[in-house]
Amino acid sequence: MSRRMVIASIVNSLILLSIACSVFAQQPAQGGANAAPAERRRPGPAPLFFREEWKTVTGVPVEHPVNQLAIANPNLEIKLYGAASKDIQENGVPTNVDNPLHVWTGLCEGPCALAFRDKSNYVDLTGSAKIRWYIKVSGFHQVRPLIKLADGTWLLGDHADGTVSDYHAYEFSINDVRWIKMDMNKVYTRGNLLDSVDLTKVDEIGFADLMPGSGHGDGGYVDVGWVEVYGKPVKRDGATSGLRQ
Repeated sequence: MSRRMVIASIVNSLILLSIACSVFAQQPAQGGANAAPAERRRPGPAPLFFREEWKTVTGVPVEHPVNQLAIANPNLEIKLYGAASKDIQENGVPTNVDNPLHVWTGLCEGPCALAFRDKSNYVDLTGSAKIRWYIKVSGFHQVRPLIKLADGTWLLGDHADGTVSDYHAYEFSINDVRWIKMDMNKVYTRGNLLDSVDLTKVDEIGFADLMPGSGHGDGGYVDVGWVEVYGKPVKRDGATSGLRQ
């Protein structure tokens, strides 16, 4: 064999060896650090904690101040916050797709908020917890998630939904929301966005409209139809601090 052929054979062997080593290096080690991501399990879907879709109150006009009689879910209590919240109205007709049963903030002369409280359980909003709601807005108004922790701390989320064209169903993960403290007497935010919040025991869940309503007709308000909250129920056996130090 000529010297040239020997050199070519050696070069080819080195190339094949290099390819083999590269393929081997890309194989994940059994039980090693590279296998860890495949072994981790994503949390399963959170169960439906509650759904509220409102109900018709007999003996009153179609538009009337919302109260406990408008709650369709027997496990829920309604809570209103802010001086203007007394003017949150229930409106709509169950069979009307253009004007379904909903609550409306158009008559609120200042910021207002509404929340739901399950009579038997807190809710754990960690993991895959989420909120779905069916809403419409007018003007620059938006619907923001509102929660009360088991220790009494009120928080408002930086997430906001709303479109002026028609009712739409929106869905968002709680994990994607950042929170800021609320003064619920006047329904406004305090301080800065929090770096970390313990959501394992949430007492109340609802929404806030931070702008005054414009009255009847287009201009400024929010319409909130049905609301669904997904999270794990936690029996009401005492409250713990909700903010991580």
